[in-house]
Amino acid sequence: MREIIKMIVVLTVLSCFSGGLLAAIRGGTKDKIEYQQLVFVKGPAIRTILEGCSNDPIVDRFKIKDGDIERSFFVGVFDGKADTVAFESFGKGFGGDIGLMVGVNVNDDKIINIGVTTHSETPGVGSKAKSDSKLSNQFKGFGLIKSFKVKPDGGEIDAISGATVTSRGVCGGITEAGNIYKRLKSQITEKIKKFS
Repeated sequence: MREIIKMIVVLTVLSCFSGGLLAAIRGGTKDKIEYQQLVFVKGPAIRTILEGCSNDPIVDRFKIKDGDIERSFFVGVFDGKADTVAFESFGKGFGGDIGLMVGVNVNDDKIINIGVTTHSETPGVGSKAKSDSKLSNQFKGFGLIKSFKVKPDGGEIDAISGATVTSRGVCGGITEAGNIYKRLKSQITEKIKKFS
């Protein structure tokens, strides 16, 4: 009986030590991991959307609490004015969630560009949503606060050939981005002033 208690105490101490060590490592690397994700996963889309800005949008960013979610907004400064933000939204594609970065001018609420950050779509078909600019270019200049649909569903967006479900997912993600933007616009407008 004494040996069992001794084993339980030793296992408990080792478990607590291991758990504490793992928590400390996670806490110490959390910011580095987030920055690496920004640079290598979301960064290419952010830099494409905010191409030509005079600042580094990966560095110039802010967060806003949206219910239980904390959303990141990346600021683009053009002609000395911080009037453009990019932020992430998600739509349902054929293979799962499609992560989208949407850039919008806060003065006129128009989309400046979009970019796919993450997806699980079929290689060579739905994956074209990330690499083929024909889909993303169709959204430029539209007001963000509207519902987007592909032409087979009565909308204005041409779907990627053979990847209508993926195209619907992109449209759904941008529609969701419009909902997020509408909810948070006053906070976005206030926070972006710090970057001018």
